[in-house]
Amino acid sequence: MIDDTAALRPETLAVHPPQPLISGSTPLGVPLHQGHVFAFDSAEAMADAIHTPGTFLYSRLGNPTVRALEDAVARLEGGAAGLSFASGMGAINAVLLGLLSSGGHVVAQSCLYGGTYAVLSDLAERWGVDVTYVSGTDPDEVRRALRPETRLLYLETIANPTTRVADLPSLIAVAAEAGVPTAVDNTFASPLLCRPIEFGADVVIHSATKYLAGHADVLGGMAVFRDAELYGRIRAYAVEQGASTDPFAAWLTLRGMQTLPLRIERQCATALDLAERLADHPAVAAVRHPALAGHPDRKVARRLLPNGGGGVISFDLAGGREAGGAFVGAVRVASLSLSLGDVKTLVMHPASTSHRQLDAGALDAAGIGPGTVRVSVGIEHVEDLWADLEQALERAASGAA
Repeated sequence: MIDDTAALRPETLAVHPPQPLISGSTPLGVPLHQGHVFAFDSAEAMADAIHTPGTFLYSRLGNPTVRALEDAVARLEGGAAGLSFASGMGAINAVLLGLLSSGGHVVAQSCLYGGTYAVLSDLAERWGVDVTYVSGTDPDEVRRALRPETRLLYLETIANPTTRVADLPSLIAVAAEAGVPTAVDNTFASPLLCRPIEFGADVVIHSATKYLAGHADVLGGMAVFRDAELYGRIRAYAVEQGASTDPFAAWLTLRGMQTLPLRIERQCATALDLAERLADHPAVAAVRHPALAGHPDRKVARRLLPNGGGGVISFDLAGGREAGGAFVGAVRVASLSLSLGDVKTLVMHPASTSHRQLDAGALDAAGIGPGTVRVSVGIEHVEDLWADLEQALERAASGAA
């Protein structure tokens, strides 16, 4: 049993989640505690359990398997504590609604996941929470956007789907100077490529459905907190919100996380290889991957993502929306799917799916074109994937001609 985890690297921590002791021995796999309610010997013991951290009363308030997942991801991210949710949107909503109130102000990256953009738009319309969108690359732009009523800076490590890389250290420093907390969606990077808390982030968010679980069989979300005070504040709200993780989903996520280092390494290498080939294809107008030469944030990516630029590529087809639709319908090895971070390669057309909430102006501001395609690279052989993408490009080009 590992006693000192402080010196261990994320690749090792992912394989060795915290384990409960059972009669002096340790199971190699985290046990699944599927029961949702726990019994006590007396009313006093039950009352004490409500106010005692680490005890279990009712699974919406805490569950041993879910707690193991929370501790494992918090440890991977280098945070004080973690909260698990039924979905990534559950985590995003808990953080936003737990930190914001009417009359507040948010500074957010313009190229955000469409679901996050939709929540911020709803908060603006229904609750009077004002939102200022910034590029995510210029600290002076963030400094100018901050106001006395600013309550949050919201960023994505690698933006969805443009793969722009936020300059986390400089942007977070500006917010911290003003006493404004920063939340970072780290889904595209995972803790294996970037740990935003090391750069001063206060909250790190994941759609655990994606890279953490990695096998298209789990729906889940995570929020990891730099300090216990903020964790307690959001946890109190999250418990009442009710977006709790099912223990079986937590168990599957823990199992998937043990292969996270191997998957990420393979996906990063294959994604860069495919991006370089796509850049030379005549049907492709532009390609974006953080490790690709010519990417606008390549220097930042080298600092923040030294172990790889991630497993997601986005590219623009010369034939526009018609070509984009034809391409995603023509793949055979890859699958047309909304998700990402899976062991299987997935493709999608953002303008009509994940970012359908954005109008033409918002799509343009986010850097998403009518012919933009997103590819989440899996662990298949790179030559099989390239043959599939190449034939789909040919069909897309002929269909749009």
